[in-house]
Amino acid sequence: MQKLPLRLQIAYSCGMMGWSIMINLISVILVYLYLPPATSGLPSLITQVAVFGIFNVIALVTGGGRLVDAVYDPLLAQFSDTSKNPKGRRIPLMKLAILPSFIFCFLVFYPLKNSESTLNIYWLIFTLTFFYISSTTFIIPYNALLPELAHDSESKVKLATWQSVGYVFGIAIASNVFNITEMLEKATGLGKLHSLQLTVAMFAALGAVLMYITVSGINEKIYCKAVASSIPLKKALGQTLRNRNFLLFIVADFSFFLSVTLITAGLMYFVTVLLGLDESISNKLMITMVLVSFLFYPVTNWASRKIGKKKVVILSLILLGITFSGVFLLGKFPFPPKVQIFTLIIFAAIPVASLNILPNAILAEIIEKDSRETNENKEAIYFAVRYFFVKIAQTIGIALFSMFLLYGKDVGNDFGIRLNGVLGCSLCILAALVFTRFKEPEKKI
Repeated sequence: MQKLPLRLQIAYSCGMMGWSIMINLISVILVYLYLPPATSGLPSLITQVAVFGIFNVIALVTGGGRLVDAVYDPLLAQFSDTSKNPKGRRIPLMKLAILPSFIFCFLVFYPLKNSESTLNIYWLIFTLTFFYISSTTFIIPYNALLPELAHDSESKVKLATWQSVGYVFGIAIASNVFNITEMLEKATGLGKLHSLQLTVAMFAALGAVLMYITVSGINEKIYCKAVASSIPLKKALGQTLRNRNFLLFIVADFSFFLSVTLITAGLMYFVTVLLGLDESISNKLMITMVLVSFLFYPVTNWASRKIGKKKVVILSLILLGITFSGVFLLGKFPFPPKVQIFTLIIFAAIPVASLNILPNAILAEIIEKDSRETNENKEAIYFAVRYFFVKIAQTIGIALFSMFLLYGKDVGNDFGIRLNGVLGCSLCILAALVFTRFKEPEKKI
C-alpha cells in the first residue's frame, strides 16, 4: 500500500476544513440568530418563552435534531465498514453528502418568516435535522479514512495534525461571517439579516468546494489499507463498547466537547454582552487562536513523542479548564475589554493545539490495536460511537447554554452567560481526571 504523499495529506485536510466551516456556522451563529441579544439588531424569529420553565425552543429543536442524527451514526458506520463498493468504502459516501450538506447548511439560516413565527420552528426542525444527517454522512467515513491512510503511529499523528489544521482554518474562516456581513450590509443596503444570510450561503459554498477536493483527490484503492468488515452491527457495537480503553476515551472526550460547546456557543455573548465589544471582532479572535495554535503544533508533536500523548492531553485539559474559568469574570478584570478577551483566547489556544491533534491519533491507535486482535476492520463504527457521544455532548451543551440564558443574557443581566465559564472549567477538569485511567496503547514495532 502506497504512502500518502504530502499533496494528498493537504487534500485530506481540505475536507475537514470544508466540514468545519459548515459546522461552525451552525455552532457560532445559530443560537445568536434565533435568540439574539437586545443589542444585536436582529429580529426575534422564534418564541423565547421557556417550555416547562427551563427549556427554550431552540434547545429542544437542536437536541431533537442531534438525537436523530446520533441514531443514524452507527447505521451509516456499519454500511460504510461492510461496503464492497469497487470505488472504496468511504469516498463514495462522502461524495454523496456534499451537496445536501451545502443546501441544508444555508437553509437553516433562511427562516420562512423574518419575524417571530411558529413556522420558523418547524422549518428549523426540518433543515437542521437534515443538515446534521448530511454532514454526518461526510464526516464519519472521512474520519474512518485516517487509520486506513496512515499506516504507523508517527504517520497517524502527522495526518491528524493536517486534519487539525483543516479544522482550525475552518473555524477561522467561519469566524469572518460577521465582518463580511457588515461589508455586504454597507455595500448593498440589504439589512443585517439578509446580509448575514447571503454571507452564510457563500461560506457554505466554499465549504462544499473544499470537501470536494478531498473526494476527488484521494483514491482509496491506492492509499488505503483496509478490508471490508463482515461482522454484524450488534456484534460490532458490542465489541466496541466492551473496549475499556475506548470507553475511558469516550467519557473524557464527552466532557471535553460539552465544555467546548458551551464556550463556542457563548463567544458572541462574551464579546458583545460581557465586554461591550463589536461582534465583528470575532474574526480577529479566531485568527489569533489559529496562529497561536499553529505555533504550538510542533511543540505538541515533540511532547507527544517525549512524554506520550496521554500526559499531553491531561495537561492540556487542565490548562483549558483554568482558562475557561476566566469567562465568569470577563468584564470585571481591571483591564481594557480587548485585553481581557485576547488574553483568554491566547491561553485557550495553547491546549487547543494538542486537543485538536492528539485525540484522533489516539483513537486511530485504539482502532488499529482492535483490528489486530479481532481481525475485523471497524474503523467507521469506532468513529460513529465517538461522534454519537460528541453529538450528545453538543446537544446537551447547546441545551444547557440556552437554559442558562434564561438567567440573564443582556447587558446588566448577564449571570446566565457567566455560568457557562464555571461549568466549562469543571467539565475540562473532569475529563482530565477520567483520562488519567486511560492506558496508552503500546507503539507498534
